[in-house]
Amino acid sequence: MSKKSLLDEMIAQTKISKKNTDKQQKIAETAVKMFAEKGYANTSTSEIAKGAGVAEGTIFRHYGTKDNLLLAVILPFIKESLPSMAENVIKEVYSEDKSFEEFLKAFLQNRWYFIFDNQELFKVIVKELLYSEDLKKELLPFFSETVLKRLLKIINLYKGRGELSDLPSDKILKMMFTLIAGYFVSSFVLSLEPSTNVPTDEINQLVQFIMNGIRKEI
Repeated sequence: MSKKSLLDEMIAQTKISKKNTDKQQKIAETAVKMFAEKGYANTSTSEIAKGAGVAEGTIFRHYGTKDNLLLAVILPFIKESLPSMAENVIKEVYSEDKSFEEFLKAFLQNRWYFIFDNQELFKVIVKELLYSEDLKKELLPFFSETVLKRLLKIINLYKGRGELSDLPSDKILKMMFTLIAGYFVSSFVLSLEPSTNVPTDEINQLVQFIMNGIRKEI
């Protein structure tokens, strides 16, 4: 498991941010701290308001809903941190002596642990992406530039080694991402009881399914 969840990292970040008013800053700091300590689902806006020393109506006036409050504090953090996070993930799971299949297994296991540690945030972001066109326009291009661009580079590298098919790299990436995103959504959003341990067999099966579609035929 990762040493810190995103919420833990954000606690320090909110303390040094100067982009909000003093009242909004206090709400953000209190919300992130309570989400980290009690869990997002177990934290009410009334508790956040009490901890921040403001009326609950103030939270609704600034943010509208608890989901919007979470997004308001997490999106700036994601945008600031995602490029370095993506780079660190690649460094953790990629090495020159690994095959693409081994890289893919390591990548999926790494991301499973990350989403497990941040599953409440993951659920909120997935839900909001389904319904908010504004969030899609704001977040998806940024995700593409910071994460998918790095994965595309890895795909091109392994294509150069002759491990992957001659399909266009962007097509390979789209098929992979669709299957991987679907797997994580079904595991952590649609599942009533997400596994508490990395499902190695499932991940291996997913990798084999993907490799059967993109492996270079000899």
